[in-house]
Amino acid sequence: MRGLTSVRRRRAYGVWPVVVVVVAVVGCSRGEVPRAAVTASASATAPASPGEEGEQRAGDAAAARMGREKVDVYRHDRAGMLSPVVAGFPSLVYVPNSDSGTVSVIDPRTYRIVRHFRVGKRPQHVVPSWDLKTLWVNNNEGNTLTPIDPATGKPGAPIVVEDPYNLYFSPDGTTALVMAERLNRLDFRDPRSFKLRHSMDMPCRGVNHADFTVDGGTMLASCEFSGHLVAIDLKDRKVRKRIALPGHSMPQDVKLSPDGTTFYVADMAKGGVWLVDAGRFAVDKFVPTGAGAHGLYVSRDSRELYVSNRGAGSVSVVSFAKRKPVDTWRIPGGGSPDMGGVSADGRRLWLAGRYHGVVYVFDTVKGRLIRTIPVGAGPHGLAVYPQPGRYSLGHTGVFR
Repeated sequence: MRGLTSVRRRRAYGVWPVVVVVVAVVGCSRGEVPRAAVTASASATAPASPGEEGEQRAGDAAAARMGREKVDVYRHDRAGMLSPVVAGFPSLVYVPNSDSGTVSVIDPRTYRIVRHFRVGKRPQHVVPSWDLKTLWVNNNEGNTLTPIDPATGKPGAPIVVEDPYNLYFSPDGTTALVMAERLNRLDFRDPRSFKLRHSMDMPCRGVNHADFTVDGGTMLASCEFSGHLVAIDLKDRKVRKRIALPGHSMPQDVKLSPDGTTFYVADMAKGGVWLVDAGRFAVDKFVPTGAGAHGLYVSRDSRELYVSNRGAGSVSVVSFAKRKPVDTWRIPGGGSPDMGGVSADGRRLWLAGRYHGVVYVFDTVKGRLIRTIPVGAGPHGLAVYPQPGRYSLGHTGVFR
């Protein structure tokens, strides 16, 4: 990548000095976290209890309101900081092939498919559970969730859930939030049994992606088909505000900035990201990235946001500090990079090639495509697992 400095290399890896030493000793390569690094850092990322986590979120929210720079909602997502819950899981990439009704499982060390199995009709995303112990395949036209045991990489018996296009979890872990896109509904369910507790009709069409405020009390969701954002009070189960994006907009993925002050929202129709104030729930500005801006992924050092531009066949690297793109990684000959995730060590960005039946692997240090792996038809929301973090907020891997 042009202009890459040694400082940028260290930031892209997101690895603290002690982890770098371990990597040098064990000779780990191709995006896999060394076992020694996992052992050394696991105790630092032990899952917090809901009470402890609530106090921590409240403190972060107060700091964010005062504009203090030390707030970082992704501070537990650093390279190698795996929870003890996932430390023994094999490193794998799970690819839901929407048009094939299957899941392809890839070994990230060899880039080979090691398992392939059928699930329900039109699997959209593979979602880690809040407690990190299960992966859920969202079969939205099949009206089921297929569990995968990440210790073995094998599927279990499906659970009946209506229209599970996407799946999130409340930050306190008490509620599963099913994005019933087809039904224009947000369903509040038990996070383990998925028994329905409450359904909320959305004042918009096509609800599908979201993220949460620092204090965990409000969920900002995107409504693709009507061009709206909706701020939802999770405790009172009501809409706080509906935001109409300007012109013809198709909002997609949503990510909170590390300092908790701004939501970044990908817009597939506009070809860029909206910056939305996380306190006022008001649009601040629009930043162009590329045609079909779709998925958003935070780097392991919390400095950059990777934006997959599905129409442009590229990935834009947005600086959180500068609030604008600082680099672009292009797929030679074009492509359709969609949803995915960052490897545990931060060195690889894995994205599904939605309209090309492949998975793309980008080197985040050199800023270029290094692998194209054929999978099934219509690959969509793939999950790289395990990843650092104490608990999952859902989607293809949003961790805190």
